Amino acid sequence: MIRKIIKIDEEKCDGCGNCVPECHEGALQIIDGKARLISDLFCDGLGACLGNCPPGALTIEEREAEPYDERKVMDYIMKGGTNVIIAHLKHLRDHEEFEYLTEALEFLREKGIENPLSGRESVEKQAHSGCPGSQELTFKQTDKSADENGARVSHLRQWPVQLHLVSPQAQFFKNSDLLLAADCCAFAYPDFHKDFLKGKSLAIACPKLDSNKQVYLDKLLLMINESNLKSITVLIMTVPCCNGLAQLAQQAVEISKSAIPVNVSVISPTGELVQSVQIN
Repeated sequence: MIRKIIKIDEEKCDGCGNCVPECHEGALQIIDGKARLISDLFCDGLGACLGNCPPGALTIEEREAEPYDERKVMDYIMKGGTNVIIAHLKHLRDHEEFEYLTEALEFLREKGIENPLSGRESVEKQAHSGCPGSQELTFKQTDKSADENGARVSHLRQWPVQLHLVSPQAQFFKNSDLLLAADCCAFAYPDFHKDFLKGKSLAIACPKLDSNKQVYLDKLLLMINESNLKSITVLIMTVPCCNGLAQLAQQAVEISKSAIPVNVSVISPTGELVQSVQIN
């Protein structure tokens, strides 16, 4: 298959070895005084090693290569101990490779090893080096129920809210009731906050415009398995494409073999609650 993978310029490489410890997948070794890619299977192509090569001998190229194998990588890095496993899981999480992260955590469960990231401050207060709009925030809630008949109050407890941007292991998802809402619902339904969002964590998505549904599925699986969701409420519009969001939630619960309830509510473009059913 064609994929991104590390390329080593042997003329520039001086064999310093700085790249080796940065590749927690075990793809790089120093052999005969030069850095070598020992297996395409181990290189994820994300480039964690690039910034640790003083002569600039490492680059990323696209070429025919064996598919990256997360399970073989986990089998290899387990021998390095807990800190190596943690570094690898963080590497996958920070690059939003949630499909691989799901595989890695499943591998650990099969081996009877507890997720070493669970409960760690480094996970709960994940640092974001990118867009400030992705920084995780938790909002303090106050009881302003008396204001509901006058000025509306926000029941949003967190930031970010877009499913692509949230970390499935963020503190605000821990033991929460999740509201999984189609993007349009909050605009169509005037009492979105009071009737649906109050007391829940939130993730929003558009099953029509977002083509990579696997990312959504992987994140939902991690929320269920690692954040111990208590329930999922799916809020969608009457348009047919919205049904995909409910199907993703149901599929995630079935794959996880969890018994948590999944409730689906359907909103019309004119703001009426058309249907509300439990599908799981």
